[in-house]
Amino acid sequence: MRVAGLLIAAYLIGSIPFSFLIVKLTTGADIRRVGSHNVGATNVARSFGKLPGIFALLLDMAKGYAAVALAKWITASPGWPLPTGVDASPLHSRAFWISLCALIAVLAHMFPVWLGFHGGKGVATAAGAFLALDPLALAAGGIVFAIVVIATRFVSLGSIVSAASIPIFLRFLTHAPFWSINISIAIAIAIIVKHHSNIARLAQGRERKMGEGKE
Repeated sequence: MRVAGLLIAAYLIGSIPFSFLIVKLTTGADIRRVGSHNVGATNVARSFGKLPGIFALLLDMAKGYAAVALAKWITASPGWPLPTGVDASPLHSRAFWISLCALIAVLAHMFPVWLGFHGGKGVATAAGAFLALDPLALAAGGIVFAIVVIATRFVSLGSIVSAASIPIFLRFLTHAPFWSINISIAIAIAIIVKHHSNIARLAQGRERKMGEGKE
Protein backbone atom coordinates (compact mmCIF):
# COMPACT_ATOMS: atom_id res chain seq x y z
CA MET A 1 0.00 0.00 0.00
CA ARG A 2 2.84 2.39 0.78
CA VAL A 3 4.38 1.85 -2.66
CA ALA A 4 1.05 2.46 -4.39
CA GLY A 5 0.44 5.48 -2.19
CA LEU A 6 3.77 7.02 -3.18
CA LEU A 7 3.09 6.57 -6.90
CA ILE A 8 -0.44 7.96 -6.58
CA ALA A 9 0.87 10.93 -4.60
CA ALA A 10 3.47 11.65 -7.30
CA TYR A 11 0.71 11.66 -9.92
CA LEU A 12 -1.61 13.88 -7.90
CA ILE A 13 1.18 16.37 -7.18
CA GLY A 14 2.25 16.47 -10.81
CA SER A 15 -1.29 16.80 -12.08
CA ILE A 16 -2.05 20.09 -10.29
CA PRO A 17 -2.76 22.39 -13.28
CA PHE A 18 -1.14 25.57 -12.00
CA SER A 19 -1.16 27.34 -15.37
CA PHE A 20 -4.88 26.65 -15.75
CA LEU A 21 -5.62 27.76 -12.18
CA ILE A 22 -3.56 30.96 -12.36
CA VAL A 23 -5.27 32.10 -15.56
CA LYS A 24 -8.73 30.99 -14.44
CA LEU A 25 -8.51 32.68 -11.05
CA THR A 26 -6.99 35.94 -12.31
CA THR A 27 -8.78 36.44 -15.63
CA GLY A 28 -11.58 33.89 -15.84
CA ALA A 29 -10.16 32.61 -19.13
CA ASP A 30 -9.40 29.00 -20.01
CA ILE A 31 -5.73 28.66 -20.97
CA ARG A 32 -6.65 25.66 -23.14
CA ARG A 33 -8.53 28.03 -25.46
CA VAL A 34 -5.97 30.84 -25.56
CA GLY A 35 -2.76 31.27 -27.53
CA SER A 36 -1.15 27.94 -28.32
CA HIS A 37 -3.79 26.18 -26.16
CA ASN A 38 -0.95 24.61 -24.17
CA VAL A 39 -1.41 24.34 -20.40
CA GLY A 40 2.05 25.62 -19.58
CA ALA A 41 4.07 28.59 -18.40
CA THR A 42 5.19 29.66 -21.88
CA ASN A 43 1.62 30.04 -23.10
CA VAL A 44 0.66 31.86 -19.90
CA ALA A 45 3.54 34.32 -20.32
CA ARG A 46 2.86 34.95 -24.00
CA SER A 47 -0.89 35.33 -23.56
CA PHE A 48 -1.19 37.04 -20.16
CA GLY A 49 2.18 38.57 -19.35
CA LYS A 50 5.52 37.70 -17.81
CA LEU A 51 4.47 37.83 -14.14
CA PRO A 52 1.76 35.14 -14.29
CA GLY A 53 4.07 33.18 -16.59
CA ILE A 54 6.84 33.27 -13.99
CA PHE A 55 4.42 32.14 -11.27
CA ALA A 56 3.27 29.26 -13.48
CA LEU A 57 6.88 28.30 -14.23
CA LEU A 58 7.92 28.29 -10.58
CA LEU A 59 4.86 26.37 -9.42
CA ASP A 60 5.24 23.77 -12.18
CA MET A 61 8.87 23.34 -11.18
CA ALA A 62 7.89 23.12 -7.52
CA LYS A 63 5.55 20.20 -8.08
CA GLY A 64 8.25 18.24 -9.92
CA TYR A 65 10.65 18.96 -7.08
CA ALA A 66 8.05 18.03 -4.48
CA ALA A 67 7.30 14.66 -6.08
CA VAL A 68 10.98 13.69 -6.04
CA ALA A 69 11.57 15.08 -2.54
CA LEU A 70 8.62 13.07 -1.26
CA ALA A 71 9.97 9.92 -2.92
CA LYS A 72 13.40 10.46 -1.36
CA TRP A 73 11.86 10.88 2.07
CA ILE A 74 9.47 7.94 1.83
CA THR A 75 12.01 5.47 0.41
CA ALA A 76 14.51 6.39 3.14
CA SER A 77 11.99 5.90 5.95
CA PRO A 78 11.93 2.75 8.12
CA GLY A 79 8.40 1.99 6.93
CA TRP A 80 9.41 1.56 3.27
CA PRO A 81 8.40 -2.06 2.52
CA LEU A 82 10.98 -2.88 -0.16
CA PRO A 83 14.71 -3.52 0.29
CA THR A 84 16.91 -0.83 -1.17
CA GLY A 85 20.53 -0.64 -2.18
CA VAL A 86 22.77 -0.66 -5.21
CA ASP A 87 21.18 -3.77 -6.74
CA ALA A 88 20.34 -3.26 -10.43
CA SER A 89 16.91 -4.79 -9.88
CA PRO A 90 14.35 -1.96 -9.93
CA LEU A 91 12.55 -3.20 -6.82
CA HIS A 92 15.82 -3.03 -4.87
CA SER A 93 16.92 0.39 -6.08
CA ARG A 94 15.95 3.64 -4.38
CA ALA A 95 17.05 5.43 -7.54
CA PHE A 96 14.40 3.52 -9.48
CA TRP A 97 11.51 4.55 -7.23
CA ILE A 98 12.70 8.14 -6.90
CA SER A 99 13.23 8.51 -10.65
CA LEU A 100 9.93 6.76 -11.38
CA CYS A 101 8.14 9.38 -9.27
CA ALA A 102 9.86 12.07 -11.35
CA LEU A 103 8.57 10.44 -14.54
CA ILE A 104 5.08 10.05 -13.09
CA ALA A 105 4.99 13.73 -12.06
CA VAL A 106 6.00 14.81 -15.57
CA LEU A 107 3.41 12.53 -17.19
CA ALA A 108 0.81 13.80 -14.72
CA HIS A 109 1.51 17.36 -15.84
CA MET A 110 1.06 16.24 -19.43
CA PHE A 111 -2.08 14.22 -18.70
CA PRO A 112 -3.82 15.68 -15.61
CA VAL A 113 -7.00 13.94 -14.56
CA TRP A 114 -8.52 17.30 -13.53
CA LEU A 115 -8.43 18.63 -17.12
CA GLY A 116 -9.53 15.52 -18.96
CA PHE A 117 -5.89 14.47 -19.44
CA HIS A 118 -5.15 17.59 -21.51
CA GLY A 119 -2.05 19.16 -20.00
CA GLY A 120 1.24 20.81 -20.81
CA LYS A 121 4.54 19.66 -22.27
CA GLY A 122 6.29 18.86 -19.02
CA VAL A 123 9.45 20.96 -19.36
CA ALA A 124 9.13 23.00 -16.15
CA THR A 125 7.93 20.01 -14.12
CA ALA A 126 10.86 17.95 -15.41
CA ALA A 127 13.24 20.79 -14.52
CA GLY A 128 11.94 20.80 -10.96
CA ALA A 129 12.24 17.03 -10.75
CA PHE A 130 15.83 17.09 -12.02
CA LEU A 131 16.62 19.92 -9.60
CA ALA A 132 15.83 17.45 -6.81
CA LEU A 133 17.38 14.45 -8.59
CA ASP A 134 20.65 15.93 -9.85
CA PRO A 135 21.13 19.72 -9.74
CA LEU A 136 24.43 19.61 -11.65
CA ALA A 137 22.89 17.75 -14.59
CA LEU A 138 19.99 20.22 -14.58
CA ALA A 139 22.42 23.16 -14.56
CA ALA A 140 24.25 21.69 -17.56
CA GLY A 141 20.93 21.16 -19.33
CA GLY A 142 19.97 24.73 -18.50
CA ILE A 143 23.14 25.99 -20.16
CA VAL A 144 22.28 23.96 -23.26
CA PHE A 145 18.77 25.45 -23.23
CA ALA A 146 20.14 29.00 -22.95
CA ILE A 147 22.67 28.50 -25.75
CA VAL A 148 20.06 27.07 -28.14
CA VAL A 149 17.47 29.76 -27.36
CA ILE A 150 19.99 32.60 -27.64
CA ALA A 151 21.32 31.21 -30.91
CA THR A 152 17.96 30.41 -32.53
CA ARG A 153 15.31 32.26 -30.46
CA PHE A 154 13.23 29.06 -30.53
CA VAL A 155 12.13 28.21 -26.98
CA SER A 156 10.67 24.92 -28.16
CA LEU A 157 13.95 23.86 -29.76
CA GLY A 158 15.82 24.78 -26.60
CA SER A 159 13.41 22.66 -24.56
CA ILE A 160 13.79 19.68 -26.90
CA VAL A 161 17.59 19.79 -27.07
CA SER A 162 18.05 20.37 -23.34
CA ALA A 163 15.66 17.51 -22.50
CA ALA A 164 17.67 15.22 -24.77
CA SER A 165 20.93 16.38 -23.17
CA ILE A 166 19.98 15.60 -19.56
CA PRO A 167 20.44 11.79 -19.83
CA ILE A 168 23.86 12.40 -21.40
CA PHE A 169 24.90 14.64 -18.52
CA LEU A 170 23.56 12.13 -15.99
CA ARG A 171 25.67 9.41 -17.60
CA PHE A 172 28.94 11.19 -18.33
CA LEU A 173 29.01 14.26 -16.07
CA THR A 174 27.47 13.18 -12.77
CA HIS A 175 27.61 9.37 -13.19
CA ALA A 176 24.07 8.98 -11.88
CA PRO A 177 22.59 5.59 -10.95
CA PHE A 178 21.57 3.24 -13.76
CA TRP A 179 17.83 3.69 -13.24
CA SER A 180 18.07 7.48 -13.00
CA ILE A 181 19.72 7.57 -16.43
CA ASN A 182 17.25 5.19 -18.05
CA ILE A 183 14.16 6.86 -16.62
CA SER A 184 15.54 10.27 -17.61
CA ILE A 185 15.60 8.95 -21.18
CA ALA A 186 11.89 8.14 -20.84
CA ILE A 187 11.25 11.68 -19.55
CA ALA A 188 13.17 13.16 -22.49
CA ILE A 189 11.23 11.04 -24.97
CA ALA A 190 7.92 12.10 -23.41
CA ILE A 191 8.88 15.78 -23.65
CA ILE A 192 10.04 15.45 -27.26
CA VAL A 193 6.85 13.61 -28.26
CA LYS A 194 4.78 16.31 -26.58
CA HIS A 195 6.56 18.85 -28.77
CA HIS A 196 5.50 17.07 -31.97
CA SER A 197 3.54 20.07 -33.24
CA ASN A 198 6.51 22.36 -32.55
CA ILE A 199 8.81 19.96 -34.38
CA ALA A 200 6.47 19.98 -37.38
CA ARG A 201 6.41 23.79 -37.42
CA LEU A 202 10.20 23.94 -37.08
CA ALA A 203 10.54 21.63 -40.08
CA GLN A 204 8.12 23.80 -42.07
CA GLY A 205 9.72 27.09 -41.00
CA ARG A 206 6.52 28.22 -39.27
CA GLU A 207 7.58 28.03 -35.62
CA ARG A 208 7.32 31.33 -33.77
CA LYS A 209 10.52 32.74 -32.33
CA MET A 210 10.84 34.16 -28.85
CA GLY A 211 9.14 37.54 -28.72
CA GLU A 212 6.97 36.95 -31.77
CA GLY A 213 3.77 35.91 -29.99
CA LYS A 214 2.13 32.58 -29.48
CA GLU A 215 3.74 29.27 -30.33
